Amino acid sequence: MLPLEGLTVVTLEHAIAGPFATRQLADLGARVIKVERPGSGDFARGYDHRVRGLASHFVWTNRSKESITLDVKHPHGAAVLARLVREADVVVQNLAPGAAARLGLGYDTLAAENPRIIVCDISGYGADGPYRDKKAYDLLIQSEAGFVSVTGTAEEPSKAGPSIADIAAGMYAYTNILAALIQRDRTGVGQHIDVSMLESLTEWTSYPLYYAFDGAPPPPRTGASHATIYPYGSFGTGDGGSVVMGLQNEREWVGFCTTVLRRPELADDPRFAGNAARVAERDALTKIIDEVFAALTTPQVLERLDAARIANARLNTMHEVWEHPQLRARDRWRDVGTSVGRVPALLPPGSRTDVRMDPVPALGEHTDALLAELGYDADGIRALHDAAVV
Repeated sequence: MLPLEGLTVVTLEHAIAGPFATRQLADLGARVIKVERPGSGDFARGYDHRVRGLASHFVWTNRSKESITLDVKHPHGAAVLARLVREADVVVQNLAPGAAARLGLGYDTLAAENPRIIVCDISGYGADGPYRDKKAYDLLIQSEAGFVSVTGTAEEPSKAGPSIADIAAGMYAYTNILAALIQRDRTGVGQHIDVSMLESLTEWTSYPLYYAFDGAPPPPRTGASHATIYPYGSFGTGDGGSVVMGLQNEREWVGFCTTVLRRPELADDPRFAGNAARVAERDALTKIIDEVFAALTTPQVLERLDAARIANARLNTMHEVWEHPQLRARDRWRDVGTSVGRVPALLPPGSRTDVRMDPVPALGEHTDALLAELGYDADGIRALHDAAVV
């Protein structure tokens, strides 16, 4: 039995934050019923067509769910939605601010009928405050949370490649829902969860915040290098490759000088005595490292780093990650179904076999089956189709 087997989640979600949270619940066995707009569905379905015609974002965040199309603003659609949520354990939504309450999905409304209900609202800025009604997308929240200001090069700030604000909010929604389920088992009462993307990403940006505490300068933008530890970043090699390495303490610094650079005298050079000094003398130390690495191939540099027990990595491309030997050796890939055939999917981190990896649903794939389950007969289902409610 999977950990969340027997639990039902009804979700009105789009983009990444909500879908990513509910996919984690589905992975653990929860039944996740995804309510989508007739005709178009979750707008993330149209972001791109990179997975054999399906959207990369959607394939990633929506496996193991059931899709029902429903015009929730239509009176008959509202009635169907009410039936869906009546028996739900959890309701998740990341609609526009205020939209869920207008649909009767506010926690107070639902809890009056079902005190055990858990309602998780995911938004850009939270349920109150002066920013409550502002639209919020990932890049906007990365900017508001200060993340972009400390990311990139000295010349230009940059966003993170993945949708990190959405991912952060999705993970806090997921963990808060799990905690609420544990609390409900103890008390018999559900709760309201209010997760904001801004608060989620600000938590993840808190090291730079504290580094800039009390008016101190923030950490500088240093591209693919660490802003406050050095040497720690990407370095070119003589064959045109790149290696990423990181030193954490003075023992590693001595080993780096002796075994990697083969210049043991640098270990006692007062310019580089301690991490703070090495950060201050970054340019001088970079020149030394570049000169040594320029005479070596990438495998030779990696061999020396391994011999010195210095943490290192390759700067892999997306194509190289698909073929990563460690992920393959640990048997982390599975195949999941889609409307265009089976595609690979990574097992959820931490799991082995105790997860569900069911297909990514086509738009409205489960509509008729769910309506029948709710008590609609064939004529009633046909009438809902004819009226464009589903």
